Amino acid sequence: MELELDLASAPHVPLDHYWSRVVGAGRANEGLRADWQGHLASAHRLGGFDYVRFHGLFHGDMFVYREIDGVVAPSFHYIDLLFDAILATGMRPFVEFGFSPPELARETATVFWWGANGAPPTDYAKWAALVRATVEHWVGRYGIDEVRAWYFEVWNEPNLSPFFRGTRSEYFELYRVTVEAVKSVDAELRVGGPATSNFVPDARFDGETEDTTQHETVLTASTLDSLDWQPVWLEEFLQFCVENRLPVDFVSCHPYPTDWALDGHGNGHKLTRGVEATPTDLRRVREIVETGPYPDAEIHLTEWSSSSSSRDFTHDYPQAAAFVVRSVLASIGLVDSLAYWTFTDVFEEEGGGRDPFHGGFGMLSQDGIPKPTMHAYRMLHALGDRLVHREEGLVVTRRGTDIAALAVHYPHEVALSVPASFDTRAVADRTLATGEPHAMRLRIAGLIPGTRYSIEVVDAENGWAMAEWTRRGRSRNPSIADVAAIRASAERGHLTEYFVSGDGVLRVDARLQPWAIALLTSSRTIVA
Repeated sequence: MELELDLASAPHVPLDHYWSRVVGAGRANEGLRADWQGHLASAHRLGGFDYVRFHGLFHGDMFVYREIDGVVAPSFHYIDLLFDAILATGMRPFVEFGFSPPELARETATVFWWGANGAPPTDYAKWAALVRATVEHWVGRYGIDEVRAWYFEVWNEPNLSPFFRGTRSEYFELYRVTVEAVKSVDAELRVGGPATSNFVPDARFDGETEDTTQHETVLTASTLDSLDWQPVWLEEFLQFCVENRLPVDFVSCHPYPTDWALDGHGNGHKLTRGVEATPTDLRRVREIVETGPYPDAEIHLTEWSSSSSSRDFTHDYPQAAAFVVRSVLASIGLVDSLAYWTFTDVFEEEGGGRDPFHGGFGMLSQDGIPKPTMHAYRMLHALGDRLVHREEGLVVTRRGTDIAALAVHYPHEVALSVPASFDTRAVADRTLATGEPHAMRLRIAGLIPGTRYSIEVVDAENGWAMAEWTRRGRSRNPSIADVAAIRASAERGHLTEYFVSGDGVLRVDARLQPWAIALLTSSRTIVA
């Protein structure tokens, strides 16, 4: 990687930090825990996230749904505790209306360890009354100007049967009654959907595959080139809404690069798609929106990660961070948000993790220790507000007179999104050992002489919490001293300092290991 750049002649294009607009969490009740709230504050400080999205707003453990003489009369105490805490952090809720409260669910405990009620409500009129009462309560508690800044999404992944035990038509009707209920409170409140997962090929897959022995399928490059991946239900959803004169303020779906729901009802196939899957999928969503009946709708990809399993050991490795950085940089300008799922391993879809590093989605471990993905978002947050240069694996940005650059070494030997590692860490370890180091040489002119810059590198040897955990024996129940040592080892990567020469040129020569991410910033830039 070599770059010669003169800031005097380089373009300065506005850069939207779309990657930090929304971040995911597990369920509402987890947000009542002190550790979850502390982790949220850390993620906001480090990653600059604006909104947080989660399931289970109306689940039984939030004790919301009540009736008095057959009339819906909710109790909002637990919701108030949670939303007060989110707003106090400096963030806002990206509201997901789901799943059904047990009193209204056609079926109960259809998915997750905590028994989410994925069936649609038995009474859509009472559902609408619940939604309307909830929004009215928020407006009364927080004010209309605040609530107008929120987003309201209808359900989660209704195309997958554990999450919605109903038909597509039933979901569309659920959207209709929900959007009408929200808009009856205030027409400017922002509502959207269909929140579907995942992208599927336009025809059944019958191409060549290779078994990884990890319950997964790897597509060959020739097969990848022949497939046309489409977001599930999106075009049909927009058509339903325009035919029924329903508002769509934003569209949402989930572009995981590793799941393939063949029929849209949970009958699926595990696979790993190509490394360009994320920007390719985001371009397709933008094309559908811009040429559809709601061309001004915002685009929010409300869940995304290197895989859709909370027991994928690769989530704890540097490969996941490299995947994030590479995909995010390749997707600049395509959507309004791409929400990483999730910010913390305080996450109980499959119950609590058995190890401190158990392959959970979180950027922060269950002890609040940063994983490489947290460093990825911290480094992305440190980028400037003007884009000066972009190429594969590298961006240079500017804020005022200072620059910030971010590079990633995603080995060319891996033509796929990061392969998941289920059951054992074998695939993650093998992938980590793939590739060779490469040089990064930057020559950037037009800077203030004498300014100090530094490069921070996170890789398998620097800023990786699992390395210290491994050195300490990989205890499932580490001591307080162990946790403190692991945290100290993972707070930051390796730093190397550089100074701008008298002729205003910054000269950087660095060597990046495979899967490394590297941030170049001036001493005046706050990155943590």
